[in-house]
Amino acid sequence: MTSSLRLATYNLQKCVGIDMRRRPDRSLQVINALQAEVVVLQEADKRLPPRPAALPHDLIQSHDWTTLDFGQPGGSLGWHGNAMLLRPDISVLGTAGIDLPGLEPRGAIIAELSTKIGYLRVVGVHLGLLRRYRLLQLMAITRELRRRPSMPTIIAGDFNEWGPKTALDAATPGLDFVEGGHSFPAPRPIAALDAFALTADLRATSCGVHRQRPAASASDHLPVWADLIRA
Repeated sequence: MTSSLRLATYNLQKCVGIDMRRRPDRSLQVINALQAEVVVLQEADKRLPPRPAALPHDLIQSHDWTTLDFGQPGGSLGWHGNAMLLRPDISVLGTAGIDLPGLEPRGAIIAELSTKIGYLRVVGVHLGLLRRYRLLQLMAITRELRRRPSMPTIIAGDFNEWGPKTALDAATPGLDFVEGGHSFPAPRPIAALDAFALTADLRATSCGVHRQRPAASASDHLPVWADLIRA
């Protein structure tokens, strides 16, 4: 059988649910239920400097996750609120955080991994609220990817794009979008803000939105997952 790897993306909303309660334990319950091997997170840190982690490091480690280090100081989980969790059988070849253009501070994270489907580059994003800046941010990411050695790559995260992802095609040459379904707002989803973009050497055999309780109350986004194989 062909090996597959499950990757998920989840906007935690700083672990604050729709009941306005900050419950990291509830957020981690949702993450564990995804049965993913790589989880890309957005809004994983609190808003104010020094932006400590909303999802505590010790809680993550107690559930057998590895947190990637993207070099942001002050106890943050990731870079500009983006973070990545791995199961222990995945090896890390390298990581980087890149600043993105826009009116508000934004960044992306890049991890190059050795997995059961081979080498894999994962880019985690939380794009801006205006399409103009989303396009500029994606162009900055694809420029960075062109500078790196060729490797199967997936961009995962909250693209903040309410319409069809074809609107972003001009900024993502060589990548095809995959949407698991409507993920926002969590109680009654009407928009597929959370999605994936894959290079041609990867294929999603299945993907979907995780709706199992307590996902609809743990954040304003539902998590989205995809099972990946080498194409």
